[in-house]
Amino acid sequence: MSDDHTTQAFGVYGSRLADLNPTPTLDKIANEGVIFDNCFVTNSICTPSRATIISGQYSQANGVLDLEGSVETSKQYLPMEMKKLGYETALVGKWHLEHKPNFDYYNIFTQHHQQGSYFDPNLTESGMNYKPFAEMPGYEGKVYKGHSSDVVTDITLNWLKNKRDKNKPFFLMHQFKAPHDDFEYAPRYKDYLADTKIPEPESLYDNGNNGSVATRGINDSLIHDIGSSVSKRNSIRHMGMRLWSDTYIKSNNPDFDTNQVKGLDDDAYTSATYQEYLKRYLRCVKGVDDNVARLIAYLKEEGLYDNTIIVYTGDQGFMLGEHDYIDKRWMYEESMRMPFFVRYPEKIKPGTRTDALINNADFAPTLIDLGGGKAPELMQGHSFKQILETGKEPDNWQQSTYYRYWMHMAHAHANPAHFGIRTKRYKLIFYYGKYWVDTDNPQAEWNTKSWGNRFTMHTPVAWEFYDLTKDPKEMNNAYNDVQYKAVINDLKNQLQAKRAALHEDDGDKFAHIQEIIDNHWND
Repeated sequence: MSDDHTTQAFGVYGSRLADLNPTPTLDKIANEGVIFDNCFVTNSICTPSRATIISGQYSQANGVLDLEGSVETSKQYLPMEMKKLGYETALVGKWHLEHKPNFDYYNIFTQHHQQGSYFDPNLTESGMNYKPFAEMPGYEGKVYKGHSSDVVTDITLNWLKNKRDKNKPFFLMHQFKAPHDDFEYAPRYKDYLADTKIPEPESLYDNGNNGSVATRGINDSLIHDIGSSVSKRNSIRHMGMRLWSDTYIKSNNPDFDTNQVKGLDDDAYTSATYQEYLKRYLRCVKGVDDNVARLIAYLKEEGLYDNTIIVYTGDQGFMLGEHDYIDKRWMYEESMRMPFFVRYPEKIKPGTRTDALINNADFAPTLIDLGGGKAPELMQGHSFKQILETGKEPDNWQQSTYYRYWMHMAHAHANPAHFGIRTKRYKLIFYYGKYWVDTDNPQAEWNTKSWGNRFTMHTPVAWEFYDLTKDPKEMNNAYNDVQYKAVINDLKNQLQAKRAALHEDDGDKFAHIQEIIDNHWND
């Protein structure tokens, strides 16, 4: 698993970047197995997504709503179940869930809330002193020289070669930091794509009828506040602020003259920023792909390649300039969609592709099922093992997926809180404009020092609706189009049923949010 590796940055997903051939190793793995075109995250932010993967539960059920969340060792159900099935378990790289990993072996990043550093990262290994991040200081750690993508691969290969019990099957989670912001690539990739013009999304310059008053404000009054941008649109956080800052340039490209960029008109500035942004991002992706090749080489050398189920995914999607957005968090396609493919020639026919809807709550039940077990009832996801093996959906397979982003206006990214439902054709989003705690309650006060200065800013409530067959790039919010009235009403009914089934009980826990939902449901 990588961090923020979005589907646009693959060959097999056919995006505008596919012709750049950014992932030849990963594309080969994907084409030798099954590719999921409709895999989605349930909450597009690192910690909650990882919590869902490790627990098989949605955010409200596992309690990890935002980046402050954590998963106790006793509630890390996926590795616990794999151990019961006789697998030796290992975790290497990014963890981000605070508590001690429930794996036989682990070696994980420790700095920056376990985000880790791109260069010379500090990792803590099983057997070292370990306390939850909240109880720091408490970690022991070791500095590993080099780039993080190389380092985690070195550690994984060392475990595979020298530390595991070779008489037992293994369950390994190998988790890259890359290509997470700040996109610090290994020096050997400095010239990769240097002379290439990266294709730009049209919506970088013209966002059409995407969004609503919830994301743009009345008469676009909030466009400078909401959604971090590539262009200068967001006055608090746009990509050029960092890419062209003297501090960043001096540490990454000391020969570059920032005056070449700072004097450009708006569109030219946006284009220059986008080009630098994407090249740095794709250089990090290149490092991931090359290091996966090292893992594959080992499996082949040991005769394990065809007897190992290989799964590749990211922890969510990522905006690469679409709608002039950077980062994730949104329910828009590029942020919500996850890469997901599986290679296992004994059971999976090469060249399989499916549009079956799956999400990251389904990963754990499926992996347990593949290992010969059955997911515990407390997991909310569903095994899609049958889809892997047949390429076809069971008759009763889910036809929609639920999404919820809780961190209202957090960080300088400033995305409004929202939830919604996505089917194969349609998407319905409800922005409720308020954070999940009641800030009038001193017992529920949010940690403002951690996540920014705008979380108390309430934003307008609004609905958005997209017909993804006619409008796959989500350029036309058709919520008020009368031809979709019956479709939208049906989606609202499905959304209510989905929320009830998942115990999304705002009424019991978050009365201030439920009041907004009730007051605006029929808007």
